[in-house]
Amino acid sequence: MTREIERVAGIPVVQIATIVPIMLTVGTNRIVPGVAIPHPTGDPAQGPEGDKKIRREIVMRAFRALTTPIDEQTIFEK
Repeated sequence: MTREIERVAGIPVVQIATIVPIMLTVGTNRIVPGVAIPHPTGDPAQGPEGDKKIRREIVMRAFRALTTPIDEQTIFEK
């Protein structure tokens, strides 16, 4: 679906995913790896401040991915 949104509407899409190989298989263009299935954008075990820091880093990486021109599937690691 994300690929079609980009192709048809020209809107860049980022998928925050905990299982990156599945996103590669389905053709997602911009992939930001998440932390874990129960908490893809954070880690409550790190405490409130640590969890907030992780969430912010993932969201900022997703924003960078949105503004980065790509020609092929790209995984935006740290």
